[in-house]
Parts: sequence; C-alpha cells; structure tokens
Amino acid sequence: MENSIKYQKLLDFIRKIYTDQEKIPLHNPLFLGNENKYLQEVINSTYVSSVGPLIKKFEKKLSEFTGIKYCNVTVNGTSALHIALKVAGVDENTEVITQALTFVATVNSIKYCRASPIFIDVNTKTLGMCHISLENFLNDYCEIRNDGFCWNKKSNKKIKVVLPMHTFGHPVKLDKIYKLCQKYNIILIEDAAEALGSLYKEKHVGNFGVISTLSFNGNKIITTGGGGALLTNNKQLSIKMNHMINTSKISHPWEFFHNEVGFNYRMPNLNAALGIAQLEQIEKFLVIKRKIFKKYEKFSVLQNLNLFSEPEDAYSNYWLNCLILENKKERNKLLELSHGQKIFMRPAWFPMHLLPMFKHNQQVDLINTVSLYNRIVCIPSSVILHEKD
Repeated sequence: MENSIKYQKLLDFIRKIYTDQEKIPLHNPLFLGNENKYLQEVINSTYVSSVGPLIKKFEKKLSEFTGIKYCNVTVNGTSALHIALKVAGVDENTEVITQALTFVATVNSIKYCRASPIFIDVNTKTLGMCHISLENFLNDYCEIRNDGFCWNKKSNKKIKVVLPMHTFGHPVKLDKIYKLCQKYNIILIEDAAEALGSLYKEKHVGNFGVISTLSFNGNKIITTGGGGALLTNNKQLSIKMNHMINTSKISHPWEFFHNEVGFNYRMPNLNAALGIAQLEQIEKFLVIKRKIFKKYEKFSVLQNLNLFSEPEDAYSNYWLNCLILENKKERNKLLELSHGQKIFMRPAWFPMHLLPMFKHNQQVDLINTVSLYNRIVCIPSSVILHEKD
C-alpha cells in the first residue's frame, strides 16, 4: 500500500509538470522555431526528395555541433547502423559484440549484414555496455591470431566490431571500451541514436568510435520525422558511406550507372529542413531537459524513489528519465497505474538474448541486463516550454 501511495504522488507530480494534457506521452516532439518556414521553402522549391541544398546544410550543422568532421544523413537510425557495419566489413563470416539491453534496431542491423551478435552485459552505472563484461569476454573467449585480428575461439569467427549503445542518452565508459578495442584490433562503432547532445569527458559522444550513428525519430530529442545520421572523422569512410546510401550511383549528367549494390537510404530534403529548424533549438532543449530532471530528482529524494542520474565523467542529454524500482512486480504495478490514468510510461526493452530470433546467439552472464529490465520504468520526459523558458 505504501508504494501505491508513493506512485500516485508521482503521477500527480507529473501532471503538475505536464499541465493541460489529458494524455501524457513518454516523449513528444516540440516545434517552436523555423520548422514551418523551412518546410514551406522546400515545398516551394519542389526539391522535396533526396536532392536539395538543405541536406548538405543539415550535415554541416550536425558536424559542427558534435565536433565530428563528416556527416551523412539517412532515412532513419537503423539504416545508418546498417551502413556503418557494412563499411566496417561486417558480413556472414564475422561477429559483432553488443549489449543485450538495447532497442532491437541495434541487433537487427547486425543481422542485416548476416553477421552474428554476441551479447554482453550492461553496467548499472551507465545502463549501457559494461567495459568489465567486455574485457572478461575478450580475455576468456578471444585471441589475436597471426593475421593480427581478434578471433572468437568458440565460434572460430573474426570479431569485427564492438557496438555499444548510449542508453537513454547516458554515455558508456567510452575511454575504457576504446582501449579494449585498440588492444584487440576491433572497430568501435557507437550507436548514439538517443544521445545527441551527450558528452563523455567533455567530448560529444561519437568522437571515440570510427563511426557513430544518430536517430531523429519522432520521439528523439530533435526530430526530422524519420531520419538518422552517420558520423566519422575519416574522410574516405564518409565518401564511401555517402556513395552507398545513394544507391552506389556513379555521378553522370544523364547516365544511371551503379558500380556495386547500394542502398536507397538518403535523407529527403523535407526531413533535413525540419532537422535544421530543430537543431537551431537543441541548446534550449538540453537546458530544459536538465530542468525536468532536476524537478524529478527533487521529488524522488523526498519520496525515496531511485531516479537514474548521469554517470561519472558524463554530461547526459537526459533524453528519457527513468526510475529503477525494487522488482518486476513493483514495475508492473506502476505501469498499470500510470496507463490507467493516461500517463504513458514504459519499461526498458525486452532483452535481446530472450527474443526468439536471437536466443541462440553467444552470450555471457547477463545478470545486470535482466535485473534492469525487470526494474526500469521510463517516465514522461518531453521538452515542455513555460514562459520563463
């Protein structure tokens, strides 16, 4: 009964933050700048598809914001991950190490390349890939062979990529994971789908990996409706990725010639227009996000609730705030209560190693993954604009 009273107080508190909303979503987009203006300009120009000047402009602004030299925007974050893995050489003869607590797109992208995912545990301090679990797996199962590459002794396959995901916008221990990748000659690719605006040791996430990816889905901190991005500091990789997402077409005034299998993954000009307008407001969004976290933090301390806060050495964008409850029963109790009152909270994703299509893939002890899945509840985190903001 005591927890039920506590949860009801939480729901009442959320309604004080998100006033005048009968249904309170987990995360809504906010359009308060030049979105209509830029979209109308694109419509008037008739360049609404994958050709248009705002695509390049959006890419340039993303590079400037993240501090990563080269950017190629895509139709969604999943397509960006697919291309990142393809150019890294991931195929049916290779494996990719990733975390078991992630959105399914992370692992789907590995399977698109016909490669095998390996699931390691997450860290309770970051909610993302655990560097200790990674190191233990590499020490126990892997070896550097005469070709200089890392091989899985159990499967006899080359491990090509380590793919961490910055859960809810909270950076993983990037320096420690980077060092392990260097030691074992493995490519680091960052799934930063949720982490635009997040920093690790004063550097924007994505600066540690050879390639990183973003998502601009409608529920992200900024949105292009559908959209994603590939970011890298390697010029040749960027040229290669740009070629692949444009159907591998060779430039010619009129001839349609493609020199390899390509992908129709280029972001349309319409989406880029929306992205530019949203990116103009990212700093304001980040400030408001932290204000919302502070409100939840103060309430959580008073009510003895375990609200997750940014890890050490990190500056998180607080895309989604989450509570970590005592057990699955309490998690479900809060979810049932909140949904009954049209406050739409969510649990963490179903662990990847328990899904039917991935359950036979190699995995280590995933105690943190299962524990966090059973206890996490994500609470409403939309940017809300008040007069003082």
